[in-house]
Amino acid sequence: MNSATNAPVSTSIMIPIVSLWRREVLSFLRKRSRIVGALGTPIVFWLLIGSGLRHSVRLSGAGVGSDYLAYFFPGTVVLVVLFTAIFSMISVIEDRKAGFMQAILVAPVPRISLVMGKVLGCSTLAIGQGILLLLLSPLMGVSITASSVAAILGALILISVGLSGLGFLVAWPMDSTQGFHAVMNLFLMPMWLLSGAFFPASGATSWVRWIMTVNPLTYGVATLRYAMYGVDGAGDSLPSWPVSLGITIAFAVVAVALSSKVVARKG
Repeated sequence: MNSATNAPVSTSIMIPIVSLWRREVLSFLRKRSRIVGALGTPIVFWLLIGSGLRHSVRLSGAGVGSDYLAYFFPGTVVLVVLFTAIFSMISVIEDRKAGFMQAILVAPVPRISLVMGKVLGCSTLAIGQGILLLLLSPLMGVSITASSVAAILGALILISVGLSGLGFLVAWPMDSTQGFHAVMNLFLMPMWLLSGAFFPASGATSWVRWIMTVNPLTYGVATLRYAMYGVDGAGDSLPSWPVSLGITIAFAVVAVALSSKVVARKG
């Protein structure tokens, strides 16, 4: 009796989630300029900024040592994920203008399926872009062991879901893609710069260190750094591995929960 009752409910949730996920992925793959922009810009950042600062920045700790390119690489992967996850959420605004979003809202499906379909679609794209950059790591002089692949993938999933949920949260109430770009550039680039991706917290002033401490992306970058280089090789001045992982999970859960709440309230 219970299984018969629960089956239609689970189906009614999963069908729109899978449909929106598939639509998001196909739409992105058809626009090759978005792929080049999301992947190309961070690579240029890594090459130009990393090469320029490689002999100017001295880092302490085992593993990364004084090699700034190795230190900067996890931050570059997070930048790829950030660009892809956030700017894929422009489709929320575009779908509203086209009337597609209104059609979903009046359909007899749970509102959570709209959020999950969009977030999972954008997260899949972000994870795929991040993996593409990681595949180039041997060419960039960064060694990734086979044993660390699962940890790296887990970190990418958590970061992607958190950033996608954040992007949805910002895009949902907006009606202008230009406004979305402006808000994201004003908010997300500082969020990335002050996450430990660009420079360690140990060399920053006290007020910058405080911002880095309350920045949830700081812990996402640290989680990926631990996954790539191990606890001993990740470097100094990082939050501990359990704290980084716990806050990264909490960031993903809270971002999706707030997005679902906003859709339920303003839908």
